[in-house]
Order: sequence, then structure tokens, then C-alpha cells
Amino acid sequence: MKREEEEEEQENNGAMRGYVEESTPRSSSAPLGPRQPETARETTKEMAEVKAVVPESVLKKRKRNEEWALAKKQEVEATKKKNAENRKLIYVRAKQYSKEYAEQEKELICLKREAKLKGGFYVDPEAKLLFIIRIRGINAMHPKTRKILQLLRLRQIFNGVFLKVNKATVNMLHRVEPYVTFGYPNLKSVRELIYKRGFGKLNKQRIALTENSVIEQALGKYGIICMEDLIHEIMTVGPHFREANNFLWPFKLKAPLGGMKKKRNHYVEGGDAGNRENYINELIRRMN
Repeated sequence: MKREEEEEEQENNGAMRGYVEESTPRSSSAPLGPRQPETARETTKEMAEVKAVVPESVLKKRKRNEEWALAKKQEVEATKKKNAENRKLIYVRAKQYSKEYAEQEKELICLKREAKLKGGFYVDPEAKLLFIIRIRGINAMHPKTRKILQLLRLRQIFNGVFLKVNKATVNMLHRVEPYVTFGYPNLKSVRELIYKRGFGKLNKQRIALTENSVIEQALGKYGIICMEDLIHEIMTVGPHFREANNFLWPFKLKAPLGGMKKKRNHYVEGGDAGNRENYINELIRRMN
């Protein structure tokens, strides 16, 4: 029995030994995987040989982005340079306009004093600029009157526009007199209206006049590049008054502080409609 057990044990040991030998990898002359580099020099050499291939589309995109960045940088530099030059020019023009307004005021005072010394009185020259405000709606309005108000761009109550005085405009105003009030604005009124309520028409859109660039973009070809240029052109009714006035969106004024007296009556009868000459400035203060 012992001999049989020993023989069985030897057979089992032989089978296990064969299984272990088969499971262990046998060494052979040909390598199974990629050969590992032996030194750092060999590693560098292999990396240099294997170069990463960049797609052509990526190269084109890089080149395009570089060109755009360069163009943008040049544009920013040119804009900065132009703005610096414009600021100097705007300052010089504003100083010139201020001097011109002061001289006109002094001249007017001198003429009035001279007339008074001679025992007469000074008559102001006929005004060249009007400011018109619509004060009534469309109830019981004649079609021609409505059409004239549309031509004057007075489509809403308390809308206001500047207008050049000539025969055609005076005839139009006679027709719409019961529905509007108008007069001769002074420099302060024009400046306050444009600075506070001024909007421009750019690409058929209503744009707030917060930057001189908006004015320059629309009226730069006429030499009007800033707010003071625009005010001067409107106030003096210059050669490009039509373009400047068309650029300005109709002013949307508020209801007058303290209310109105009587819309249906003329101003000379104690009402509000019609021509109020220089007293339009007091109404502008209440509505601006």
C-alpha cells in the first residue's frame, strides 16, 4: 500500500511540474514586444525620428488668427491716434465757438446802448431759426393739416423740431398754427435740448448722442464731428443745416411743468398755440 501511495504521489508531482513549466514564458531569440531603449541618447534619437503631423486646416487657422490679431492691433492703434487728434481739434473748435458767441453778445449790447444814447431803440434782426412743439392731437383735424404735421415730423404730442425760417415754412406754420406752438430759441435752449434730449438717426435707428463718434459717422463728411459742431450748425443755420437737422431725431419732450393754460386759444389771447417768439425759451425750460 505504501508503495502504491508513493507512486501516485510521484506521478502527481510530475504533472504539477509540467504545468508550471508550460505556464512560464520561454525565452527566445526574437523579442515579443517593442525593444526598450538602453540609453537616453537612443530615446532622443527615436523621438526626433517620429515627428507629429499637424493637419493643414490647423495650420491655416493659426495663420488666419495671426493675421486677424495683427489687423485688429493696427486698427486699435490707428483709432487711438485719430481720437487724440480729434480731441485737440474739438477743443480748438469749442474755444472758437465760445469766443464767437461772446463777441455776438457784446456786439448786441453795444448796438442797444448806442441806439439808446441816440434816443431810439434797437430792433433785433429777423430770426433764422424756429423751434416748433406740437400741443394737440388729431381730433377733428383736416387731412392737409395732418399731412403738414407729418412733413414737419411732429407725429406725437409734445414732439419738437428745429426749422429754418423761409416763405415755405411760414406758410406751412400758418396752416398748422392751432396745433403747435413755436418761437425763436436762444443758444442755451438749443444746447440744453441737444445735450439732454438729443438722439441721432443712424442707419434708420434712433441712437443716443453719448459719443462724438456717432455724430462723426453720420455728419463727418460735412465737417461736423462733435456736439459743439452740431450745436453751432443748428444755431447759426449754417450751410449744412438741412443734413444736421435731419440727423437729429424729433425731440420727445415731457408735459410742461405747471401745465398749459388753454390749448385751443392763441398765445396772444392767453392760450398756448401759435407764435410766442422769445417766450418759447421759458416753455422749453419747463418741458426739457
